[in-house]
Amino acid sequence: MSSIIIKNLSLSFESHYVNDTFRELFVRRLKKQPKLEKKILKNISLKFVTGEKIGIIGHNGAGKSSLLKAICKIYEHYSGIIKIDGKVAPLLEIGAGFIADLTGRENITLNGAILGLAKKDIINIEEEIINFSGLSESIDQPVKYYSTGMYTRLAFSIATTIKPEILILDEVFSSGDLSFYRKGRARIKKIMDTAGILICVSHDLSTIKATCNRVILMQNGAVIKDGPTDEVIKFYKSTIS
Repeated sequence: MSSIIIKNLSLSFESHYVNDTFRELFVRRLKKQPKLEKKILKNISLKFVTGEKIGIIGHNGAGKSSLLKAICKIYEHYSGIIKIDGKVAPLLEIGAGFIADLTGRENITLNGAILGLAKKDIINIEEEIINFSGLSESIDQPVKYYSTGMYTRLAFSIATTIKPEILILDEVFSSGDLSFYRKGRARIKKIMDTAGILICVSHDLSTIKATCNRVILMQNGAVIKDGPTDEVIKFYKSTIS
């Protein structure tokens, strides 16, 4: 059984004086003025278990993507505890794990290896990934020539074909490819019907409503509501109406 336990998670970044001139920055350094820090995540405690499909919603800058990156160990300098039991497949920044000069096929091999698959296992699932992505005509072209939608389709196909125990998505269906959007939702449902945890960030509330059975609303780096999908979405809409 997979699980994610988060206790008292906080994350801060150094806040720069964006409007300062070079002279002002130099003076600040001479005076040894303390660095300002901006708190991105504020004392978050959550627990996710197998079978949960969690949507994370909120305005831009609420901390949604930062929370996912902390869970995926992209951001490591945080305070608090993140304990993960299960294999994580993150799909955050589309194509971030791709090497532009390699072909789609070569990037399948590379990403499969990064995700811990043996070479024979990658070979076994290669055609399934290509067929699901619908990129058979472009799979042997360097991915630097791919559109955003093609990146999305290939990255999503790789991440979901390996049948992860924990799947983490950040605005993965924002490319506007309607047919692939439907295929992707159907595949997520299939994954969740067997086992695993899904954590999904999206501004598309219809996607969240159709996909998730639990929703977390974030604001200014904190969790302000956590509960059943319809209840939290209704509350969120009431705050922006």
